[in-house]
Amino acid sequence: MIPVLDCKIEAYCEINPSEDPKKVEQVMANVLNNVEFKINTGSITATSREIESLSKIHESIQKHRSQNVYLRFLDNNLDGDETWFYLNKQAAFVNSISLCEHAEESALGPIKITIRSKNIERVIEWLTD
Repeated sequence: MIPVLDCKIEAYCEINPSEDPKKVEQVMANVLNNVEFKINTGSITATSREIESLSKIHESIQKHRSQNVYLRFLDNNLDGDETWFYLNKQAAFVNSISLCEHAEESALGPIKITIRSKNIERVIEWLTD
């Protein structure tokens, strides 16, 4: 069950000159639900205030039993009431969710997911449970 927690989710991704902005938007929609997109020159941002937007990532973590890996990244990147992680853009293009340790691991640039919440520990707990 998805908890009711106040949070802000933001995903950011660069749009390379060789990429179609609509396809990059689709890539982000492959990993996040119910987000609002804003296409800028050279980048795209997706935002949501619903923890449910992370449900595809949550399901992928469960399916691949990658709770410990995500937990390590989320804890290492924790700063006050905010944390973040990278996802591989090419993997997302084929509807797969794959964590990146470093931005350089995603040849076309990663998708950076940032989560902010006054209850960030609960959000992390749900995501990696």
